[in-house]
Amino acid sequence: MNSDLKVALDMLEREREISREALFEAIKNSLVTACRNHFKSADNVRVEIDEDTCEFHVIATKEVIELADDVMDPAIEISWDEAKEIDPQVQPGGFVEVEINSKEFGRIATQNAKNVITQKIREEERNVIYNQFFEKKADVITGVVQRRVGKGYSINLGKTDALLLDTECVPTERLKQGGRIKVYVLDVLSTPKGPKITVSRSHPTLVKRLFEEEVTEIKDGTVEIMAIAREAGSRTKMAVVSHNPNVDPVGACVGVNGSRVNAIVNELYGEKIDIINWSENPGELIQNALSPAKIVNVFADPEERTANVVVPDLQLSLAIGKSGQNARLAAKLTNYKIDIKSETQAKDAFGFRVEDYMGDEYGDEEYEEEYSEEGYTEETNGDEGGEE
Repeated sequence: MNSDLKVALDMLEREREISREALFEAIKNSLVTACRNHFKSADNVRVEIDEDTCEFHVIATKEVIELADDVMDPAIEISWDEAKEIDPQVQPGGFVEVEINSKEFGRIATQNAKNVITQKIREEERNVIYNQFFEKKADVITGVVQRRVGKGYSINLGKTDALLLDTECVPTERLKQGGRIKVYVLDVLSTPKGPKITVSRSHPTLVKRLFEEEVTEIKDGTVEIMAIAREAGSRTKMAVVSHNPNVDPVGACVGVNGSRVNAIVNELYGEKIDIINWSENPGELIQNALSPAKIVNVFADPEERTANVVVPDLQLSLAIGKSGQNARLAAKLTNYKIDIKSETQAKDAFGFRVEDYMGDEYGDEEYEEEYSEEGYTEETNGDEGGEE
């Protein structure tokens, strides 16, 4: 048994997760390369390895030549006298298998063989890493901020590094060297220098994956996230539905005393998260999406993907949100172009009467933001709506 080789192979297989078959293939290729360098030819050479004992043999098939003086190339030919010592029954013109002692290879041939093995091990390591992270594409993993690299950050993922571009960072976050962060795997590419992994902190699906990790009901399929709209670092709106009538989807995501949603808010450094109930009814969905504002009525056109929303006069600023954010996120979440008007504006524009639709009285609440009496319209790109 070649114990030293067996120990080395076991270590490579265990520590670098390289398959034993790939290692044996590397050894065979290296020995064939050594023969080619030593004898200038290796077309007649094969390598046999016992995978249990790691014993290997290099065998050359040579043609038997009757007279020793007629042997022109010892690498592929052998005299009849020498051949009979290996196989007494062999005749001139036949073939005999000769075992080559690999220890006789020269220094250059040995070094080339070593290089072949080393190169193969590196290739296999890159393949292992690529396959591991390719399976994690569109998933969330934890990394450590290494250093600033060009227009982004190098994030150490353990066996390799990923690139977090500035365009995929959250504007309000300040990443610190050595800090641990969770990132969304955008893409994994195979390159000659190894896998190239790009990650994101601003992608909307990052929030979805974090909820899948945190909320058992989402993980087991009881609760489903139907759509997400996000302005990274500021606010996210998420619509959820329950496939079990006994499970409240919003309550499941929030958790006891907000424990579940707060864990995700902390991971996102304080980003606010609004969780609403999903509805197949576009009017109801838009009403939920504009929460926390109260809605008088919604007139939705599913074919045109447009909606006119009427809110109490004192609720207009709340429906629109600071800098229009609430309306903008609602439009992205529902993939509808939303036109929000107060009751007064709606009466002037459409002859609308509140009492014809809803008799509830709304309290006189004060809000910080003041907006134009022309109302607010937010148009969303279809590519941004819902989950990516």
